[in-house]
Amino acid sequence: MSEESEQNPDPADETERSEQGPEVFGQQVKHRQLSARVPDAVGRGVFSTGAIVLTGGTEFVIDFLVRMARPYQVASRVIVPHAAMMQLIRALEDNIRKYEDRFGSIEAMPKADPNAKRPSIQEVYDDLKLPDEILSGVYANACIIGHSPAEFVLDFVTNFFPRSAVSARLYLSSRQVPQLLKGFQHAAQQLQQRRAQQQQQQQDQYYTQRQEESDKDADDPDRDDPDRDDPDRDDDVRDEDEESR
Repeated sequence: MSEESEQNPDPADETERSEQGPEVFGQQVKHRQLSARVPDAVGRGVFSTGAIVLTGGTEFVIDFLVRMARPYQVASRVIVPHAAMMQLIRALEDNIRKYEDRFGSIEAMPKADPNAKRPSIQEVYDDLKLPDEILSGVYANACIIGHSPAEFVLDFVTNFFPRSAVSARLYLSSRQVPQLLKGFQHAAQQLQQRRAQQQQQQQDQYYTQRQEESDKDADDPDRDDPDRDDPDRDDDVRDEDEESR
C-alpha cells in the first residue's frame, strides 16, 4: 500500500465561482504543514552519488547520477521551478546544520585534480546513459529532507491541493550533500547574474532608443513648425488672398 499523510488547507480560504461556468472554481489554498503521499512506484527511492544542475529559462533540471560502474547513469531527473530553488537551498542548509549539531561535521569529499581537463557539458552527457523513461523528468515545487547518521533522503514533492505527493525520492551519502548544496547555490547565483545582465541590457536598449529618437528630432528642421503636418495650410492662405482681392 502507498504511504499517506494528510494535507491541511486553511479553513479561512474562500472559494469563488468562476464566470466561465459552474464546473470551474478559483481557490486560494494555504497549507499549514507540508506532508505528502508516497506512491508505491516512488517509495523505494533511488541512490545517487552526485548531481548535475542545468538552468533553463523557467526551471532548473537536476540530474541525479550513479557513477559507481560503467556505464554512468542518470538515476532520476527532477524539474524544479526557479522560485522553488531558494526554498530548497534553505531546507538543505537547515538539515545540514541539524545533522552536524547531532553527529558532528560532515567529512569533506576528496578534491578533484585541479590540473585535470574539465569536460564540456556535452562530453559529460555523451558519457552518461539517460533512459527514455527519465528524459522528461518529474516535477517538484517542494522538498522534504531527512537524514540518518550515514545518509540523507530527499523527497521531492508536487505540492498541489487537495493532496501533495512525492514525485521522486533520492538517497545520498552524507558526504555528498554539502557538494550538492554548493551545486544548487552556484546554479541560483548564475540565474541571478543572468537576470541582472538581461535587466541591464533592457535598460541600455531603452536609453539607446530614447537617445536615437532625441537625436532624430534635433536634426529635423521642421520640428517646431506647427503647420508642417497641416495639408490644408496652403489652400487656406490662397482662399484668404482671393477674398482680399
